[in-house]
Parts: sequence; structure tokens; C-alpha cells
Amino acid sequence: MTVEERFRERYKLGDIPWDIGHPDFNLIEVVTQRPIPSCKVLDIGCGTGYNSIWLAQYSFQVIGTDTSDIAIEKAKEKASHADVKCEFLIIDFLKNKVEGAPFGFIFDRGCFHVFGSEDDRRKFAQNVAAHLDENGLWLTIIGNADEHRQGNGPPQRTATDIVLAVEPYFCILLLTSSHFGSNHSRPPRAWRCLMQKRHVT
Repeated sequence: MTVEERFRERYKLGDIPWDIGHPDFNLIEVVTQRPIPSCKVLDIGCGTGYNSIWLAQYSFQVIGTDTSDIAIEKAKEKASHADVKCEFLIIDFLKNKVEGAPFGFIFDRGCFHVFGSEDDRRKFAQNVAAHLDENGLWLTIIGNADEHRQGNGPPQRTATDIVLAVEPYFCILLLTSSHFGSNHSRPPRAWRCLMQKRHVT
């Protein structure tokens, strides 16, 4: 079963612990504290749309993508109820280009880390760079391998895993230990990684 098929099956079963009912605080803090100016945004793996909707409410022009038709339909419903304008598309980002590029800012919460192979992670990073404008930023929230976990949770990657994949295409502006936005008292640890597209000479 491919990554895409696994996610579609989990949405069908309602087994979606990453769907926390509100935007992730990591996104909010980076966007508001840096701050990141209003621009076109791509939310990869947008799920049911909470982060996309928050970005749209914060004056960004947002396209959200996911491989799950169930997630996309729910995201459209939530955006309509919130009375915000977002575009949501069913797309496999690793294999396809998203219409509307280039973007000024790309966000993914838990997409980069699902790929087990270094080649796929590098391909993902390369595709992100291809969708960004000259000074574009990418914020990714990644499961942190420094956490010695018992039980299930998001995939975990080391800092080295991240650097090896992104270094050819991005300058890392921030790589810090955090945790996922969560409804649990002990949320999974995460890397908060903000990068800027590297200038190719």
C-alpha cells in the first residue's frame, strides 16, 4: 500500500489523530512572530483545512492540497462555514505540479516526514523549491527522532535526515525542537524547520 493509499484508508476509517480541530501553533507563531507578509500560500497535505482556513483569515491567498477526497470535501465545507476563500485540490504533491505557482510561502505539517527513503524526501524538497518564488519560504513540521516513544505516533526523522534532503535546495533559517499542536497532554515531539529557497547561480 502506498503512502497515498494509507492516508485515504485512514480518512475512510476516521483514524486521523493529526486532525486536531484547530490550526497548529507552530504555524501561527512563525507567521505572526517573523512575520511573514501576505502572499500566495500552498498548504501541502492540508487535511480538513484548519491551517489553510487560518491562513486565509490572516489575509493569505491559499491553495490546500491533499490526496484524500474525504479530507478535501471536509476542508471545502469548513471554509464555506468560516466564510473564507480557499482553493482545495486533490493532488499527489510528490508526483504532480500544483497550478498557481510560484508561491511565496509553503507549509506542510507532517508530509515531508512520511517518506521513508532519502531519495523521496529529497524529491519532495526539490518539488517544494520548484513551487516557490525566488525568495520563497517553506515551513515544515516533522516528527522528531530525539523522542524515545512508546506506542504509535508520527514518523520520526533526525536533524541529519532533514539537512541531507533540503540542503541542495534551501537555506535553513530555523531548525528547532518543538512539538505538534495536539489535544493530548503529552503531544509528540517535532522539528520546526523554516527554510528559504536557495539561489542557484
